[in-house]
Amino acid sequence: MISAALLSPETLTVGWLIYVPVLIWAVARAPWVELFTDRRRQHLLFGTVFALFVLWLVRRDFDTGVSYHFIGMTAVTLLLDWPLAIVGGLVAQVGLVLLGRQDLAAMGVNGALLMLLPVLVTEGCAILVERAQPRNPFVYIFCSGFLAAALSALLCLLVGLGLLWFDERFAMPEWLEDFVGYLWLILFPEAFINGMVISALVVFCPEWLETFNRTRYLSAPWKDDDKP
Repeated sequence: MISAALLSPETLTVGWLIYVPVLIWAVARAPWVELFTDRRRQHLLFGTVFALFVLWLVRRDFDTGVSYHFIGMTAVTLLLDWPLAIVGGLVAQVGLVLLGRQDLAAMGVNGALLMLLPVLVTEGCAILVERAQPRNPFVYIFCSGFLAAALSALLCLLVGLGLLWFDERFAMPEWLEDFVGYLWLILFPEAFINGMVISALVVFCPEWLETFNRTRYLSAPWKDDDKP
């Protein structure tokens, strides 16, 4: 998460121009009728918003204005599908603003960086997996869960550093030369948290996952050539 003081007015404006239209699109595509009539889905949405809010509160704030925390949007996207994932992320983000843990002016940039980008990566991985139509649920868990979360964290970090470098308001640390070595300390925990959540949901509550094809993964019998 990036403070508004580290970003130029132009970057903040571009962030809002990216974030707001996608947010409006997500609100328009969200299944509001099913949400209002299905209490289970309501509980999932409210529980997810609360979990995201708590996860984003557990973070390391640096004096430079940059904060580090886990993202968690991969599991949220697979659980709720992308429209409700973006809406739920917005609610959690507003909660941070109300607590003074995030700058209102930087909501656009942080929303695009920490919400839209992970949702886009996760949705892309889920679509590719669905097109391949695998019958082994571990393919879904690894590619849509572990791999998508790691790739999302990597892209968020690289794009965030790119924005700070472009605006030239942030003094890059000297250890940035050893950046590759620190990547694993960021990517692996993000992949592990999201992957474990998805693994638990696949095993115990697969009906909660909007992007999980239970008919193919759990009902269809394997052929001999499908066995590992």
